[in-house]
Amino acid sequence: MAVSGAARWLVLTALAVLVLLAGGLGWIGGGHNLSESRIVGGDEASLIPRKSLKEALAMANATSGIQDVVGAVDDPELVVSEVHMSINNSTTRRSLNYLSNCGTGNPIDDCWRCDPNWHKNRKRLADCGIGFGRNAIGGRDGHFYVVTDSGDDNPVNPKPGTLRHAVIQDEPLWIVFKRDMVITLKQELIMNSFKTIDGRGVNVHIANGACLTIQFITNVIIHGLHIHDCKPTGNAMVRSSPNHYGWRTMADGDAVSIFGSSHIWIDHNSLSKCADGLVDAIMGSTAITISNNYFTHHNEVMLLGHSDSYVRDKAMQVTIAFNHFGEGLIQRMPRCRHGYFHVVNNDYTHWEMYAIGGSANPTINSQGNRYLAPTNPFAKEVTKRVETATSKWKGWNWRSEGDLLLNGAYFTPSGAGASASYSRASSLGAKSSSMVGAITSGAGVLSCRRGSTC
Repeated sequence: MAVSGAARWLVLTALAVLVLLAGGLGWIGGGHNLSESRIVGGDEASLIPRKSLKEALAMANATSGIQDVVGAVDDPELVVSEVHMSINNSTTRRSLNYLSNCGTGNPIDDCWRCDPNWHKNRKRLADCGIGFGRNAIGGRDGHFYVVTDSGDDNPVNPKPGTLRHAVIQDEPLWIVFKRDMVITLKQELIMNSFKTIDGRGVNVHIANGACLTIQFITNVIIHGLHIHDCKPTGNAMVRSSPNHYGWRTMADGDAVSIFGSSHIWIDHNSLSKCADGLVDAIMGSTAITISNNYFTHHNEVMLLGHSDSYVRDKAMQVTIAFNHFGEGLIQRMPRCRHGYFHVVNNDYTHWEMYAIGGSANPTINSQGNRYLAPTNPFAKEVTKRVETATSKWKGWNWRSEGDLLLNGAYFTPSGAGASASYSRASSLGAKSSSMVGAITSGAGVLSCRRGSTC
């Protein structure tokens, strides 16, 4: 019997779905036996200067097995188009995984939170991403690693069972925690590619020491952590992989520092009171989503871009969605330089100076946010062009579309509204600003317990 082209296509599609589902079951069944963990050590320490972006990216790609993107960084527009292409290509596959019986309006949470067996299906989270970082798979394709030890006694030779030992491994890992714990890091936690840190089901604080560094790597998911009171550290030896450790200069004390990295998703964390930024992304980082986080009690919240002269940051695309910017915040929510920034369906209930700032001609697409201005009559403006003359910034593409502006808040738009520019700063469909309260009601660390919905 002859088979039509359409029927053949349907058969092939069904087979592909079955293969994906079979692979998913394999991932869910993965385990990690701590007794098999290796103690890392024995190599020669090296004094490593800060490398150029091209050299370091080449090193990271060689060790992680990802496609070499160094040439693409030299052409920021090419990087931007490739991010969009990969997002569009994944849309159909991702839509197959969404739950249909949970209608909060938050597409990330609706994807997994209504499942009472979420703890048995943890890796489903990797298929729930949105925005420019939606293709960050973290440790989805690897085993589980259970952190049993909250210590950080030796940043060069970390003990098996510690968070540091988990994140430096070369293979993909989905990292979970055996119990509640407070982890005080002696030095930066330098991560390796293809890692998920998943704090759901327990209460995990990274506090009162160094914090997270995502440098020259790819595919990282950080979910469900309290990160606060981070301090500057450095001038010390720190391990970054099983085969390498080296000298680190002083770190700024960011909660999460993203440096020359791509496909990063920071979701459902509670961040506050750090020495520098809460989330900073610089030096050619791109394909980033910062979602569902609760930011409080901090001055310079988020810096996106290395410097006004660092033009490789023109490749930067960052989605900032469904976050709650809460009490005690002053500025930089975010502060952008080059690149494209989609600020969508966030709840801004506090700022003292301004909410969104920028320099070096970033494209900022603000959609469906709720901006509640402070009582200070001189701080009602949402936006700030940092140290830039009006004659220069009046051509920058900054727009407010469907935002709810309360208590005298006002957004100063600029630019001619070039559709191509805003297309590169669009990463998902915005919901109505009237839904922001519901969408962001679960921002921050969730109280998840096994056997019930989060």
